[in-house]
Formats: sequence, structure tokens, C-alpha cells
Amino acid sequence: QVQLVESGGDRVQAGGSLRLSCSASGRIFSINAMGWYRQAPGKQRELVASITSVGSTNYADSVKGRFSISRDNAKNTVYLQMNSLKLEDTAVYYCNAEGRDSYGFDFADVWGQGTQVTVSS
Repeated sequence: QVQLVESGGDRVQAGGSLRLSCSASGRIFSINAMGWYRQAPGKQRELVASITSVGSTNYADSVKGRFSISRDNAKNTVYLQMNSLKLEDTAVYYCNAEGRDSYGFDFADVWGQGTQVTVSS
């Protein structure tokens, strides 16, 4: 099995910065894409940013220019640097990964437990 563990969530004032981390562990052969999603109270989970194994990135329009996703393939870890945080960035942030495990089976619906980001005025 593959597990994801997020960290780095905190309470921060508007305009501040946070860096989230997500590490994958378990029977991993390879990880293709990794991504960050968020879910605010009463809203659906939405994609924030994603990155492929070769570094291609994709961002939600609402975070372009403020957030940056990166990954360390050797550590199976993905990061989300969040700058100029806004009140509307408040949410639980989840990590997602897709790839192939050491048994040769593809996985795509692996999620972490989430980390809370609260932006206050």
C-alpha cells in the first residue's frame, strides 16, 4: 500500500506564507503525478496545483503567481509554497498521488489525511 502524509498547515495572517509538504511511503515503484487539492467548509474539493514526474506544473487560476509546487523525486515528496495568502485560501489541503506500486499495480486514488490552513485578517 501507498501512504501520504501532509504537514505544514498552520494559522497565518493574510499576506503571509506557508510551505506544505507531503511525503509518500510504502510499496512504491514510481510516482507519476502528485498534486495538492483543498476543501473549504461547504465547498467541493478543488485542485490547487499538480506536478508530473518531469516537472510539468498546473495551477488553479486562483493561485497562479502566489503558489508554487515542487517535488523531490528521490524523497517521494511534494511541496507547496504558498505566498501572499488570502482569506479565501483557508481550507484543508490534501495531497494526492498516482503511480505504480512495487507489485506492478497502478494507483491513482491515494490521499493524505489533510492539513489545515487558516488565513486570518
